[in-house]
Amino acid sequence: MYLHPPDDRLAQTVASVTRRWGGEFAVVPVDDWKSLVRSFPGAVVHLTMYGLSLERALPKIARHSSVLLVVGGAKVPSELYRFARYNVAVGHQPHSEVAAVAVALERLLGLPAPVGPGEAPQRIVPSARGKRVVGGRSRR
Repeated sequence: MYLHPPDDRLAQTVASVTRRWGGEFAVVPVDDWKSLVRSFPGAVVHLTMYGLSLERALPKIARHSSVLLVVGGAKVPSELYRFARYNVAVGHQPHSEVAAVAVALERLLGLPAPVGPGEAPQRIVPSARGKRVVGGRSRR
């Protein structure tokens, strides 16, 4: 994940979660987001509630071998709308940036494979009631 502006505390939190739950995830600080977006060799996809519907844009986005998903907060600079190859709406109403990325990734890549036992120090045991975590704190 490229992060602008850089935030050491967030990077440490992500690293801690990755150590406990497994997976490959890193935070790369970015001082100049415009240079990153302009120089990206693939398709830049800006996830916004104002763009074309994901359903409509998905076939075009899927043709690219490299995709940079970009999300912003409440005040996205207008340049991003011009720099992006695609301005795409996961939904045409307010939503979280994390949810937009999750939905876009699932639609582009499919559902992630389940994590097998032993691949992470902690894992969730599916349960109809309560919360069960193996290898860490468990709550009911």
